[in-house]
Amino acid sequence: MKRIGVVGAGTMGTGVAQLFASGGHEVVLVDVVASALDRAREEIARGVRLMPLLRPAEPRRDPGEVTGRIRFTTDLEELRAADCVVENVTEKWEVKRPLYADLDRICPPGAVLGVNTSAMPITRIASLTGRPADVVGAHFMNPAPLKPTVEVIRGFHTSDGTVERFRALLAGVGKGCVVVGDSPGFVTNRVMMLTVNEAMFLLREGVASAGDVDRLFKECFGHAMGPLETADLIGLDTVLYSLEVLYDDLNESKYRPCPLLRTMVDAGLLGRKSGRGFHSYEEVR
Repeated sequence: MKRIGVVGAGTMGTGVAQLFASGGHEVVLVDVVASALDRAREEIARGVRLMPLLRPAEPRRDPGEVTGRIRFTTDLEELRAADCVVENVTEKWEVKRPLYADLDRICPPGAVLGVNTSAMPITRIASLTGRPADVVGAHFMNPAPLKPTVEVIRGFHTSDGTVERFRALLAGVGKGCVVVGDSPGFVTNRVMMLTVNEAMFLLREGVASAGDVDRLFKECFGHAMGPLETADLIGLDTVLYSLEVLYDDLNESKYRPCPLLRTMVDAGLLGRKSGRGFHSYEEVR
């Protein structure tokens, strides 16, 4: 697969576009907001410049050459020639539903439709199309260019051929994958969201500060990041949407979102992308 479509120029979509363009693919990055595309272009160039510091063993790439492989556009119709599309829009059903109807109409027969979602069942999203065998879950972790493994989700109708084509696409850009069955939150987020949510309850109850919660996980368990730092990196709005999906779909009270999380999202404290969440990131914006 040579031509890759990426829908959504937020944090995840920008990272996915950088990943495939760095791997030599032609990429069409689509967003409804032109300023988001401008920001994505800058972020991708910055990410490519920083890559030698983070991955010195990998070949150095020219930022202009990488961004030159990406067409930045607000026109979804430019996905007509895509061999694979990875969707990264916000975790809201009312946003995804009309988008998949459009992708079903626009994308050529046989194109793989990859769903980069934190929690929504792949089978449900595939039902929005007339080609459920071509739909596969593509749960990239943040930052997408750096994480070595992708959680790939097989929906009820996802064909073996779709899984293998997507696995080969990932291998071509240096990514491994673990294929799992379909369930809200899949494997990673069914487990991680419980930890993140409970960390918020501990903070709300005054048991420990945000810094101390994260420090315990890093220094006692050897984790690279604590649960509240992880929530900030994901985006608190995305964490909330994911918990709501888990709570509604699994009918399990253990996924009830912490009220502190709702308050912070209402206040616009979304984590790294807004400059403030459980920690402050003003200096890195």
